[in-house]
Amino acid sequence: MATITKKQLADYEQLCKDRNNGRILTPDGLRFICAAYEYDPEKIGKHMLETLAKFQPYKK
Repeated sequence: MATITKKQLADYEQLCKDRNNGRILTPDGLRFICAAYEYDPEKIGKHMLETLAKFQPYKK
C-alpha cells in the first residue's frame, strides 16, 4: 500500500482549504474573466497581474 509524506499531506490540505475558500481558478472562472474583459489579452493580463499583486507581499 502506498503512503504519502507529511509534506504531501500538508500540500493536499492546503489545496482543500484553497478550493473551499474559492481561491482556485477553474476553467469556467477563466472563461468568465475572459468574457468580462472582452477577450482582450492585454486587459486580461493586466487584471491577472493586478490580482496577483494583491496576494503577494510587497518585496523590494
